Amino acid sequence: MKRTTGLKKFCDRCLNTERYEGNVVLMVVDAAFDSIGLNYFNSIVPKVLEFEEKFVKEGDIQNLEELSNRSIKQVKSIWANERSWNVAFSVASYLHELGESRGLNDRQALRTWAQNADLENWKENPIGQIDGVGLTTYQYLRMMGGVDTAMPDKIVRRVIEEILKEAEGDMPTENDIEFVKTVDRIAFSTGYRAIEICWMTWLVQSEGGKVRMEKYGDVLERI
Repeated sequence: MKRTTGLKKFCDRCLNTERYEGNVVLMVVDAAFDSIGLNYFNSIVPKVLEFEEKFVKEGDIQNLEELSNRSIKQVKSIWANERSWNVAFSVASYLHELGESRGLNDRQALRTWAQNADLENWKENPIGQIDGVGLTTYQYLRMMGGVDTAMPDKIVRRVIEEILKEAEGDMPTENDIEFVKTVDRIAFSTGYRAIEICWMTWLVQSEGGKVRMEKYGDVLERI
């Protein structure tokens, strides 16, 4: 954690639904692109920012409703994976309908959904039922909606399991739900937040002789 200066500020922004300057469309697109497991900083973020330039700043996708009404043909020049777009359009559609039914804006809709979306029954949740949304994507959206939790991503798993092994900690990590609860227990024991522990596992990885926190510091300020 000492190697991740600025992590708390980034996690505060995530929990306040203020990533990408509070643009929920970009948060949903980020989560959808990330759902297929490519390198986050080298593959996902540049494409999200390219989408922003073409469709948000210069185009006509200003809210979740407009995102949900796109077709893959209109956006595949940015990102070819149809599974990702199905996730993006479907999540946007559900959150827009939720917001419209309750008189909420996009940010309020995401936060309302996240606060009421539980871990145990995630597969029964409307977003959990979307084809292409696994528990990692589901948890990622909850985090950006204000829930202090973690994702059972492969890197998060590897780092946490190494820590537990070194500390001879007897905490279950066999399935994804058990793993998320174990991160919660580690957070409680250490005084850190689960979201901080989760992001720490990615940001302490080395790339090009630097930890990612240092290498991508400027990008983290942007996203």
